[in-house]
Amino acid sequence: MDLSLVKNYTDVINFGAAALGDQDMIVLGDDRVSWNEMQRRAGQVANALVADGVGSQDRVAFIDKNSVEFFEVAFGAAYVNGVTVAVNWRLAAPEMAYIINDSHAKVLILHEEFAEHLAAFEADLTHVTSIVVIGSHGSYASYDAWRDANDGSFQPVGSTDDDVAAQLYTSGTTGLPKGAQLTNRNFQALFATVDWDMDEDSRNLCVMPLFHIAGSGWALFGMANGAVTVMMREFDPVAGLQIVESEGCTHAIFVPAILQFFLMVPSDSIDLSSMRYIAYGASPITEDVLVKSMAQFGCSFFQVYGMTETCGAGTTLPPEDHGADADSGLLRSAGRPIRGMEMKIVDPESGEPVPDGEVGEVWMRHGGIMKGYWNMPEETAKAMPGDGWLRSGDIAYMEDGYLYIHDRVKDMIISGGENVYPAEIENALMSHEGIADVAVVGVPDDKWGEVGKALVVPVPDSGVTADEILAHARERLAGFKIPRSVDFVEAIPRNPSGKILKRELREPFWEGHDRRV
Repeated sequence: MDLSLVKNYTDVINFGAAALGDQDMIVLGDDRVSWNEMQRRAGQVANALVADGVGSQDRVAFIDKNSVEFFEVAFGAAYVNGVTVAVNWRLAAPEMAYIINDSHAKVLILHEEFAEHLAAFEADLTHVTSIVVIGSHGSYASYDAWRDANDGSFQPVGSTDDDVAAQLYTSGTTGLPKGAQLTNRNFQALFATVDWDMDEDSRNLCVMPLFHIAGSGWALFGMANGAVTVMMREFDPVAGLQIVESEGCTHAIFVPAILQFFLMVPSDSIDLSSMRYIAYGASPITEDVLVKSMAQFGCSFFQVYGMTETCGAGTTLPPEDHGADADSGLLRSAGRPIRGMEMKIVDPESGEPVPDGEVGEVWMRHGGIMKGYWNMPEETAKAMPGDGWLRSGDIAYMEDGYLYIHDRVKDMIISGGENVYPAEIENALMSHEGIADVAVVGVPDDKWGEVGKALVVPVPDSGVTADEILAHARERLAGFKIPRSVDFVEAIPRNPSGKILKRELREPFWEGHDRRV
């Protein structure tokens, strides 16, 4: 398909159906859905959404693991110029409720697997007027019946380049998630500036969760190129390798933790020769894991550095910089800016550019930069200082045109590709009566890149234990946000204004590590 003609989600499915018809569009286990069938189902969903009062730029919340239904809803919402809000299914019920309410979603679609979550937060929903369950649960509308009660014909509502197509939530520095609004223009920029050599003969493996830009964004990019999308409902390393062989997968994107899991399982008897390109990113990777993964798959690797706020792309380290003849030092870099991406390293305080080789904060300007955070003008202003620039919050330096990530301005922890903000964890832990003060920092971890550690000042004579603190966290937070360990300390260091000196706390744990992220 001609990417230059693709202006929105609607074009992806309509152009694909016109060109590829009854050919496979999505493969998930035994389920194979053609382009024509997806187009028909999208029309049915669009009619169902209209019947439920969803109009232009209204939000539709979705909670499920990777599924065909996600794309039915995404394309159906696009037909009415609505906005899909994919909610992280790993979240605890209160966290889910916050995102659903914050987005002002009118319709909530979720899988029966999350019925307990629904029961816990339904009474707290503020804007949802219709709840649809994939499967069956109580008196709620069944998704299949809700969809199939409608005709598949639908005349798409027009949209503009600045209309929001997807709203993906990132954790917030204040403990509140932020809805990054990605527009039609953002996706146009992604399609136009990144070349991952996909076409109608490609089979694109999607194992990352669809609430991530590396999941839904990667899949959409493949679809816009006419590739078949091969999905896993939930990642499993053995099954993942077997799917590469059985489905002849050619492209994939993985976080380093997934590559490490692949290395832990036997693969000599599995034919991985169909794989041509593997993208990796979202968290640090050791050179050992990278080199062994390149040997395991025997294909071209390229690193991607980006953010949800940049539609997932910022820089790439191409295959030629991974080869045996490449400068080994380049494997420590995040690559060069993608086509059309302006990037500068600035002093975090003054915003003035710094010379090459000197560390500062990464600022980016590109057509893929988000519209802003939903209903958070102050947070948007902090992240987007003006003139199209986005502050990444990452500390890095440039050398010979390559970006080298070093540290973070923000306190964010990236654990296995998931963004975790200490403030959110600290807020949850401070509700424990045995904790007088607490700070959470990221510490190195061989499997996940980094994990959270809670440094706790206990209330005198409280007798609080680490196990009690972790149990308290499990009741309030998603599993990936829970600290892996608790250390008891006498005091938390703070500056005169009371801000926790996170860098001072992190330093002993990162000693001897070149990269601090």
